[in-house]
Amino acid sequence: MIELVSAWRAVAAMFILNGALFGIWASRIPAVRDRLGLSHEELGYGLLFMAAGAVCSFPVTGRLTDRFGAVTVTRVIAVLYTASLILLAAADSFATLAAFLFIFGAFHGSMDVAMNAWAAEVEQAYAKPVMSSFHAVWSLGAGLGALSGYGAVQMQLAVLPHFLLAGGATVALALALSWVRWTSRRVQSDGAAIFALPRGILVLVGLTAMCGALGEGAVADWSAIFLRDVTGVAESVAALGYAVFSVSMVAVRLLGGLVIARFGPVPVARVSGACAAVGVFLVLSAGGAVGALSGFGLMGVGYAVIMPLAFSRAANDPHVPPGQAIASVATLGYGGLLIGPPLIGLLAGILSLRLAFAVLLPLAVVIVVLAGALRRAD
Repeated sequence: MIELVSAWRAVAAMFILNGALFGIWASRIPAVRDRLGLSHEELGYGLLFMAAGAVCSFPVTGRLTDRFGAVTVTRVIAVLYTASLILLAAADSFATLAAFLFIFGAFHGSMDVAMNAWAAEVEQAYAKPVMSSFHAVWSLGAGLGALSGYGAVQMQLAVLPHFLLAGGATVALALALSWVRWTSRRVQSDGAAIFALPRGILVLVGLTAMCGALGEGAVADWSAIFLRDVTGVAESVAALGYAVFSVSMVAVRLLGGLVIARFGPVPVARVSGACAAVGVFLVLSAGGAVGALSGFGLMGVGYAVIMPLAFSRAANDPHVPPGQAIASVATLGYGGLLIGPPLIGLLAGILSLRLAFAVLLPLAVVIVVLAGALRRAD
């Protein structure tokens, strides 16, 4: 049991790092946008490169994870992902920002696949649902990263020193905590296609994950701008949007294992989709910061366990190796996390930012409809 606790701590440290780096970036998007003079539409196009980098990395990392083991791949990519955050602060034009976002997205996506494969191994060793606890600490890390942005703005700290200090300290601590004796399974799959796309029931699992992740990505990259531009709050207050969203996700994900064990994945997913829909409605109808923050909080409740449920289902698929199964679901799932922000940006350029967020409402309903795909395979 002591070894399992140490393994849980090690994987949790990687999830916190991944979330923190994403939250650090998300909290300073308004500052980067203002420094480069980008419009909503231009920012949306830039974020599309981040999505492209992630989508390209998912299937390749799935193969690498199966071949070399999730532990090794996760640790190596953790360092590269942190370095790519620093690149974003050095961008001096739209072109360089787009290129650096592609790199940042690629390492973010790679680490997602590898660390979720490692998490699935630990979950199977525990023989009970603990995947949501890992995603809980991811949200905790994202929230802390966002709060670091709030503190940096309050101290009038520029983006580069903020990224250097916050990113450097986080990766050093995470690597220290992740050092544990754990042997990952390795699967030789030389005959499989390099780009593993989902098939069979995994297609529906991936689509369910995509609907939740698309909303999660939209809140991550646009909540601060929504609060500032639509509700008119100060930049320091606007940074709290993603923090509130992340805190609510942490709370639900910490309880997720108990709730899923008690009621099962399908009912939990259906209630989650309904909560997300109500949260989106509150954000759309908000006339001030309080209403919007309440909506973002409820959206966090709704999206909290969708990705953990999807990855658990994929990792236990009886027909596809874990690394490839997780990568195939991540192609749609985390593809949605990263495609959501540019989609919101493009729609905001055509319509308005408030109306662009309306696309999240029907997607939340789709989660309710497709929840049955998350039932564990026998």
